[in-house]
Amino acid sequence: MSVSTAAIDPSVCAPLPVLGRDVSVPLVTGGEVTYAALDYAASAPALQRVWDDVAAYAPYYGSVHRGAGYLSQLSTDLFENSRRTVAEFLGCRADDQVVFTRSTTDSLNLLAAAIPADCQVFVYETEHHASLLPWRDAQVTYLDAPRTPGQAVETLERALADRDPYGPALVCVTGASNVTGELWPVKELAAAAHAHGARIVLDAAQLAPHHPVDIAELDVDWVAFSGHKLYAPFGSGVLAGRADWLQAAEPYLAGGGASRKVARRADGGVDVDWHTTAARHEAGSPNVIGVYSIASACKALTEAGFDSLVAREQELVSRVRAGLAEVPEVQVLSLFGDDAPRVGVISFVVRGWNSSHFAAALSAEYGIGVRDGLFCAHPLVRTLLGSDPQDPGECGAPEAEPGERSLNAIRVSFGAGTPDEHIERFLRAVSELVREGARWNYRTEDGRCVPDRGEAAQV
Repeated sequence: MSVSTAAIDPSVCAPLPVLGRDVSVPLVTGGEVTYAALDYAASAPALQRVWDDVAAYAPYYGSVHRGAGYLSQLSTDLFENSRRTVAEFLGCRADDQVVFTRSTTDSLNLLAAAIPADCQVFVYETEHHASLLPWRDAQVTYLDAPRTPGQAVETLERALADRDPYGPALVCVTGASNVTGELWPVKELAAAAHAHGARIVLDAAQLAPHHPVDIAELDVDWVAFSGHKLYAPFGSGVLAGRADWLQAAEPYLAGGGASRKVARRADGGVDVDWHTTAARHEAGSPNVIGVYSIASACKALTEAGFDSLVAREQELVSRVRAGLAEVPEVQVLSLFGDDAPRVGVISFVVRGWNSSHFAAALSAEYGIGVRDGLFCAHPLVRTLLGSDPQDPGECGAPEAEPGERSLNAIRVSFGAGTPDEHIERFLRAVSELVREGARWNYRTEDGRCVPDRGEAAQV
């Protein structure tokens, strides 16, 4: 998978309008500043286009697949048209299904419930918990963290060569790391999986918002992603891909919408004829707003020109990495090395700083929102920090008081809606905090560093 490095045309590649771009937040040092949202990897702000589309539809909201009324029929058409839009966005094959879920986590748990009973699952320890943990009822092989893309392929090939060649197998891999932003060799891993008779599911939660995803071109069997990371934060997600395992499995949720016909038996039981379409796993009243928002975001990214968006983001990535490299106390975390292609997700630690303290100072003194902790990828972050990958701990809980280094990291993430000014402010803030220290005193409260009220630091 390659990342475009084409020259950027500023007239085409201005940041896409997002909600919250003009929100002001107070600073502990006095005054207010426009909020710099640099936590896209957790939840990206809604595109203005998405919000406008949802607002225009809202008065026409109605039940889906349930009613003969005009609004119900309109909502049903919008829901199913959204399914087609998502299929086009993902480059789905003709016989693929698009199932709407709540999130990436929900999508992968759905697939985990649908795999054959004797399925072997292969997953790298570097995965987000959403793709690391759902396979509780399967025979799981956890693969060690590779240090190069080639090593990732070799590790998988060795593991698959040792498996039962006659049983079903599934490989689960991320497209872009939610910790380092590095792109994984998805197409090569898919080829290795298929060469050994296995299938592969792509966790595209961090890839889809930053880079085109084409199921047919990558030759993956399923793709999972979340709307709230794709500039559509209305509680919906997608599992798209091959239909056979999904059709053969019991419905993920039993209820209305998943069933075609239900009848009482003479013995007092119930006979159910389940759908074989995507509806089989979409029981209950669906999240029409969430589904439509995903389709709207897919259209917006496509119409804006994904190659141009990728090129602009790569310029921001280069700028952030260059700026952090000028601060000797900063260590950027990486599996594959400095030259590895990556999206706008960068994690780092600062020598002499507790990560929670540093993140709190960025917020309270500069109006910058980043993430600190283990990013729901505990084994990976601990591996990158050289600590015990099996050591337990709570995501985000500091191991030390403010001013000391913890075993957590700081993550800055950005995307199509990020203005240049937010990047420049972030780099300036990192440099100033390291050089001059925090201007305010902080304390640990409920496991997090927070500003002491009215306690300016003595500098």
